[in-house]
Amino acid sequence: MNKLILTADSGSTKTDWLLHDGQQLTARISTQGINPFMLDSKGIAQILRDELLTDELFRMPDVVAFYGAGCRGELCNVVELALRRAIPSAQEVTVGSDLLGAAIALCGKRDGIACILGTGSNSGLYIKGEVVENVSPLGYILGDEGSGAVLGRRLIGDVLKGMMPATICRDFSEEYGLTVDEIIQRVYREPLANRFLASFAPFLSRHRKEDAIHALLTDEFARFFRRNVMAYGRKDLPVSFVGSVAYFFQDELKDVAKELGLSVGRILKNPLDAWGKG
Repeated sequence: MNKLILTADSGSTKTDWLLHDGQQLTARISTQGINPFMLDSKGIAQILRDELLTDELFRMPDVVAFYGAGCRGELCNVVELALRRAIPSAQEVTVGSDLLGAAIALCGKRDGIACILGTGSNSGLYIKGEVVENVSPLGYILGDEGSGAVLGRRLIGDVLKGMMPATICRDFSEEYGLTVDEIIQRVYREPLANRFLASFAPFLSRHRKEDAIHALLTDEFARFFRRNVMAYGRKDLPVSFVGSVAYFFQDELKDVAKELGLSVGRILKNPLDAWGKG
């Protein structure tokens, strides 16, 4: 008899859930984000009851594997407790970081370097099914090289200081209509500045053939590789990615990797792209 396996990929905003009967994908659903930095086990269990378990398909899994932002150390226990209370049918419950979930989706049973390039960035050396080394991403102020937030931060800084070509500055102004004061307000005085900054990634994509934008992208991806990936000293291993930035800018990413003597493995927009295949 096949086991029912419930797998989750969670961020602070959204959690995606997949239910497999053996290797067969049977259901998929999204709920609000579950991050133990922001929620205690009671709050997490409430989300599960209100948004996940209203669908009877998700009430009786044998195995639950949850990978999410904020799931580190003791905070993993917060999520595990909530899952066990809300889903008593689960005989096995595993909680790990979003980086571990990405590594499993990207590398499976093979060794490699797994990276996240989305709103933020992260990387880890994945050996024998575990993330054995992790260069701290440090967030979009101190780190997060190559992320959507940092790319957006650099773009805005260059536009506002007049360091981008006039045509790009004009296009930016016409498309967004933001004043300097409005940008300062969003970045320094309102929450979720990282998401605001990352929201300019589509502009970068549309202008990627412009020399100045191309240079910005390749320079920032080179910074990501040098300050994160190359720290592991394993040029023999493929470097794989999940995340929207990696997915939409994969041509630039591959070009930079080649120049640095690195090989790129898989690139997925979302870990579910791998898990959803069973």
